[in-house]
Amino acid sequence: MLFTDRAFFALLFCTFAAYYCRRSAGYQIAVLLVASLFFYAWTQPWLLTLLGLSALLSTVTSYGVEKAQEDWRRRAWAVAGVVINLGVLAFFKYDRLVFNSLVGPLPPPGDVLGTLLAIPLPIGISFYTFHGISLVVDVFRARQGGKTQSPLGQERGFLDHARRTFLYLTFFPQLIAGPIVKAKDFYPQMGAKAFADIHWYGVAKALIIGFFLKSVVADNLAQQTGVLAPPFCYSLSTLNLVLVLIAYSVQIFADFAGYSLIAIGLARLFGYALPDNFRFPYIAQTFSEFWTRWHMSLSAWLRDYVYYPLGGNRKGAHRTYVNLLLVMALGGLWHGAGWSYAVWGLWHGGALALERMARGTRFYLSEARLAKIARWALVFTVVTLGWTLFKLPDFAQVRELAGAAWDNRHMRFSRGVPMLLLFYMAPVLIYHLLYQFRDQPPRAIAFLWGMRTEGVALGLMLTAIMVQAGNPTPFIYFQF
Repeated sequence: MLFTDRAFFALLFCTFAAYYCRRSAGYQIAVLLVASLFFYAWTQPWLLTLLGLSALLSTVTSYGVEKAQEDWRRRAWAVAGVVINLGVLAFFKYDRLVFNSLVGPLPPPGDVLGTLLAIPLPIGISFYTFHGISLVVDVFRARQGGKTQSPLGQERGFLDHARRTFLYLTFFPQLIAGPIVKAKDFYPQMGAKAFADIHWYGVAKALIIGFFLKSVVADNLAQQTGVLAPPFCYSLSTLNLVLVLIAYSVQIFADFAGYSLIAIGLARLFGYALPDNFRFPYIAQTFSEFWTRWHMSLSAWLRDYVYYPLGGNRKGAHRTYVNLLLVMALGGLWHGAGWSYAVWGLWHGGALALERMARGTRFYLSEARLAKIARWALVFTVVTLGWTLFKLPDFAQVRELAGAAWDNRHMRFSRGVPMLLLFYMAPVLIYHLLYQFRDQPPRAIAFLWGMRTEGVALGLMLTAIMVQAGNPTPFIYFQF
């Protein structure tokens, strides 16, 4: 079920009405559980079996970690929880990639192996397995004397833990595409919620901006950026292709940031706070800064559960570079079961490693405006070029696009489509530009801000959603 489906709004209304009928934590958790399972099973009911099994395994292993008295037992339960979640993810997401790489072409669907390999990727599996790992690890770290309290500290037995764990893994606003929320941040929020405590302006703002970014910006740009794929790219000049690639960079931001804001707004309706996922990523002047602004919940997850356990930057420069490359390669594979995604991760890992080597140079230390612009241009260019591996996961198509960009450099620039692209890109570009002037805005911008125009802007966005929405397309991150 999509957030843009009419059926979703009916489900949301019924869930909201039932949720606030009683101010009871147990009752409200049960309402959200039923709604979340219905939401997930809308198109493929069989997926509930896998989701339920994954949630049950995470429940049992995390409870085992919490209740074990001996250190070796806690560690055994924790290892089992992590391995099981990774095994589920590997089997359903990477089976065909591994088989193709090690054996060869996939067998026909008629035999047993072919049937298993033909099972489609369960939607949202990358997110709820990461939640399961977060739960097990957070409980283990707390029981080992960590600084944070165990997420299970206030629970009353296995059934209560199971109910809360199932909600954590299936909570419908973030079930399909995040944001990824850590167990230690989500479990303390599971209390009775009151209708009077809803922050209506915050809910409305997140939902309006989210639907605007998705329906007006991303969906309209999606109709234009398809020309990056061969054979359409052969007929466009180099400058046109560059502009379309920049438009795709804006599209993928608007698509995923839009989803994240919708998820955050929906969670607020039910009294839950999800972490911010984007913070003006395209103003970043370094690659490390970019990853503190883009898909922030995934960056934080990879940092806390992969990078730090590998040693982070505490074991010398060479080990740090290896850790960066490894973590980003794994992050790339998390996005998709294809070597192109691993290359995309290595692309960013290499950029982070090279930047770390050069961070003491004049280029990175200078505070001159020209140096800042140069750093921003470098980051935006490298990030945008990397998005070609998202748009065209087939290496052959990437080579064809690069060939077309080189061969068509003498072709004449076409002004028709670019004007349409710039029109739909403008809100995101202005959004990032205004942030640059947050401390010392020019007089004209300061005057507008002084008029408190945020309400007017939200009204215009709401109008655009109703009259200028593009043809609905699946959220890009649904495939992950």
